[in-house]
Order: sequence, then structure tokens, then C-alpha cells
Amino acid sequence: MTDSGSRKGAETAAEQPAASLEEQCVAKGMRMTEQRRIIARVIEGASDHPDVEELYRRAVENDPRISISTVYRTVKLFEDAGIIERHDFRDGRARYETVPEEHHDHLIDLKSGNVIEFRNEEIERLQEAIARKLGYRLVDHRLELYGVPLSPKDRD
Repeated sequence: MTDSGSRKGAETAAEQPAASLEEQCVAKGMRMTEQRRIIARVIEGASDHPDVEELYRRAVENDPRISISTVYRTVKLFEDAGIIERHDFRDGRARYETVPEEHHDHLIDLKSGNVIEFRNEEIERLQEAIARKLGYRLVDHRLELYGVPLSPKDRD
């Protein structure tokens, strides 16, 4: 078989689609009730970083029998399993997102509460250099920037 023949039908890890939140739960041996499935879909479908109360509001649109305590327990279960991340963006509430495939940082708008995800290679290199200079190998980090919108006259 040629190299191309041996790869036929096989995908590299980078080419494989990411497992859904539900698939990750099943892979970790979790029993997936219908309510957990709904909550997983709500988290996965969020384009923002919702807190438990917002997840609850969205989940009950799909199943009014879901209780807020079920959402709290499920979020804790998912967090403990390492499939969602908890963020405390200084607004007094824990907010959640799926564990990203690629690292990103956050800019939090203190006026609106909006969270903007970004990636900047220069910042990443600088953090690595700082850790190295201090005698460390960086294994993880989290960067959160907090700001307020510039007025039109203050923009470049």
C-alpha cells in the first residue's frame, strides 16, 4: 500500500472534528439523562459565557421540568470532569464555557459585561519569555483584561 493508500479513510487528530460535549461526557463514563443532554447542548451552543441562572433560563425553554438545582449539579459535574471551564470575571457570578480546542484570552467590558475572546501571538511569546527569564517553563496560563469602551475622541 502506498502512503496515500494507508491514510485513506484515516484522519489525523488535527483533522478529526471535535467531540461534542455529550460525546465527551459519555467518553468519561457519565450517565447522560435527557436533562443533562439539554444542558450540555445549551452550554455548547452558547456564544457568550453564561452563568448558571442564564443556562437555566435557556434550558427550561427546551424542558420546563429542569430545575435550577439540576443545572447547578450538572455544571459542577461537567466542570469536575474537565469538559467545561469556570470563569470568575469580577461580576460576582461564575460563568462557563466549553474547554476550548485552542487557547484564547478574554477581554471583559466592565460596563456591559460582554466577554470578548482573543488570541495574540505577541502576548503569548511575551508570557513564555517572562516565564523563561524567571526560570520557569510555562505549562498553563489565563489572561483576563478588564476595560471600558473608549470614547470616540480617545480612539486611534
